[in-house]
Amino acid sequence: MKTLIVEDSATLCAIYAQYLDGSGLEVDSLETLSAARDSLAKADVQLVLLDIELPDGNGLDLIDDLQKLAPQPAVVVMTGHGADYAEQAIARGADDFLNKPFDAARLRVTLLNAAEKQKLSQQVANLSVKRERLGPLRGQSSAMQTVFETVESLAGTLATAFVMGESGTGKELAARAIHQLSARAPGPFVVVDCSASGAEQWEQALFGAGERSGLIAEAAEGTLFLDEIGELPLPAQARLLRYIQEGEIRRIGSVTSKKVDARLICATHRNLRMLADSGQFREDLFYRIDVLRLDIPALRDRGADIVDMAEWLIERQANKLGMTTKPLSQRSLE
Repeated sequence: MKTLIVEDSATLCAIYAQYLDGSGLEVDSLETLSAARDSLAKADVQLVLLDIELPDGNGLDLIDDLQKLAPQPAVVVMTGHGADYAEQAIARGADDFLNKPFDAARLRVTLLNAAEKQKLSQQVANLSVKRERLGPLRGQSSAMQTVFETVESLAGTLATAFVMGESGTGKELAARAIHQLSARAPGPFVVVDCSASGAEQWEQALFGAGERSGLIAEAAEGTLFLDEIGELPLPAQARLLRYIQEGEIRRIGSVTSKKVDARLICATHRNLRMLADSGQFREDLFYRIDVLRLDIPALRDRGADIVDMAEWLIERQANKLGMTTKPLSQRSLE
C-alpha cells in the first residue's frame, strides 16, 4: 500500500520510514504542505501519515483535500500538542492519531490498522457501486448470489449470452446488469420483444428497410437484447444467424451489407432445445446463442428474497410519493 509521510523534519521522516520497514507499506516522504498537495494530485496514495505543524501551513487543511480524492486515502495525524489537536483532526475526517513521541510498535500498529480500515472501506464502496450498477436485480439468497457472480462473469466478455428463466423472474434486469457492468455500458441497450410481430415485420425491424435503420444498427457499440427469442419467426432467425456468423446486416431490399458491432444477449422462458428438436427453432441458431448461459431462479426457489424485494419496492414507491417509508408489520412479513 502506497504510504505518504508528511513531516517537516527529514530526520524524523527517515526514522518513521525505518520503523515501517518490512511492514508491507511502500513509504515516501515530503516536508511541506504544498509538496504533499502536488504529490497527491499525481500519485495514487492509499495512506497518509500527517504532521499538523508544517512550514507552509496547517496539516489539518490537507485532510479537506484528501476527502475530495477518489478513492479517499486513510489519514493518521501525529501531534505533540495534546488531545485538542487530535480531536480536531478526527472531527475533520482523520482516521486515527498519534501523540508524539511514539515508538516503532505504536506507529506500525496504528498505520496497519488504518490501512486495513481503508481497504475494507474501499471494498464496501466497490460493492456499493457494483450493487448500484446491478440496478433492481436484487436478492440475498444463495441462488441470487450465484446469479450475481455469473452476471459479473458475463460482463467481462463480449460473447453472446443466453438468459433462461420463467416469465417475471427478471431476465431483462439481468441483461441490463450485464450491459451496465461491461465495457459497452456507455453504448445503447436496445430491447426487442420477439413475441410482438410477424415474420416480415421482424425482418424489417431488426435489419431495417429502405432509409430506415434496423434495431441491430441502433445497438451498434452497445448491446442488443432479444427477449423471448423463441418466438422469433424462422425467416428472421435465418437472417439473425447470418448476422451472428458474419457481423453484417443487409437492409430489406438492399444489395449491400454493413458491418455492425453489437453484443447480443438473448432470453426466453421456453425450452429452445425442445423447440429445435421439433423444428420450431433453428438448431444452428440455438447452438450459436447458447454460448454463455445464465439461469434465473424462480421466486419460489428464493423465498428468502421476498422480504428484501418488498421492502425495496415500498421504499421506491414512498420516495416517488414523497412519503416516509414505513416498516412492514409482523403480519405482513409472515
